[in-house]
Amino acid sequence: MRISKACLFIVGLLVSFQALATEELRVPEGFVIERLATVPKGRSMAWGDEGTLFVGSQRKRNIYAVTGVMDGEPVVYELGDGLRIPNGVAFRAGDLYVAEPKRLLVWRDIEQRLNNPGEPEVLVDDLPAQKQHTWKYIAFGPDGKLYVPVGAPCNVCDAPGYALIMRMNADGSEREVIAQGIRNTVGFDWHPETEELWFTDNNRDMMGDDLPPGELNRLAEPGQHFGFPFCHGIDVVEIEPELAALGSCAESTPPVQELGPHVAALGMAFYDGLMFPDEYQNQVFIAEHGSWNRSKKIGYRVTLVRLDDSGRKATSYEVFAEGWLVDEEVSGRPVDVLVAPDGSLLISEDKNGHIYRISYAGKS
Repeated sequence: MRISKACLFIVGLLVSFQALATEELRVPEGFVIERLATVPKGRSMAWGDEGTLFVGSQRKRNIYAVTGVMDGEPVVYELGDGLRIPNGVAFRAGDLYVAEPKRLLVWRDIEQRLNNPGEPEVLVDDLPAQKQHTWKYIAFGPDGKLYVPVGAPCNVCDAPGYALIMRMNADGSEREVIAQGIRNTVGFDWHPETEELWFTDNNRDMMGDDLPPGELNRLAEPGQHFGFPFCHGIDVVEIEPELAALGSCAESTPPVQELGPHVAALGMAFYDGLMFPDEYQNQVFIAEHGSWNRSKKIGYRVTLVRLDDSGRKATSYEVFAEGWLVDEEVSGRPVDVLVAPDGSLLISEDKNGHIYRISYAGKS
């Protein structure tokens, strides 16, 4: 594969060099949402040590680096040429990790050479990837391991080697499966205090408008099974008899919080910044991409799951940012959420490729 030199995007790929107000979007009192920049089909996000925002892309052949995000003068660089669905991005010790469906790539010392990154190193080239749910989301955990989900290659099926989360060393060695029975997670994060892994899961389609629910899950210990394909949500039994016979809801780990049906919950993040009021500390933000075949659309928003003092139980599930869906018309599809160094919350969306910033200004 040929990797071109990084290409500095011109004005046409930026909405503006200034943050743009978004009056059509709604956030709670005291919060402000604005649009920062645009990258084509922007998906997963990661911060570099020197303030660079890296953005993956599901439908394009490149990934993107955005500098100047926090000072209101964003500049977008294009990295790579000929990549295949480079959705997942993660940053560690100066290096940028990128996940394609089958490969894990790394650019060393990337922030020092955005103008000329060269070719990436191939760490892994045999990740499971067949048919559906092949894109990858990656992140480094508190243990220094790289975590990689492997979605089910189907709507609903029994597929050994899929529907799981694995982890490995930063060089791709010593892979191990840590969670199973997960149809398709595209977002996960670790609780800032307990360091337990939490993740979203998109349940099966074709069970009607209101079933099954989406999921927010917590991994209390490695090896837990979360029910797919025989159980969805807390107690929704699979309708295909041969799959339902594989296990029971009572034998699987239930979600901490059931989410809306078919909302397509993707990226999630614990809020660990200092800008928002204390009540948001260590709470869960989720980007809901939105339904694709429900008779009445749902999702297309950012939601908030509040947890109790233990950090292990959910107490509420509510809308935090909305307005991308109005009267069945869709203006944006949130994909990922990321806490910025200044404590604001960034949102990527891939319909238009906009990057949004939510900040807190206090009560009016």
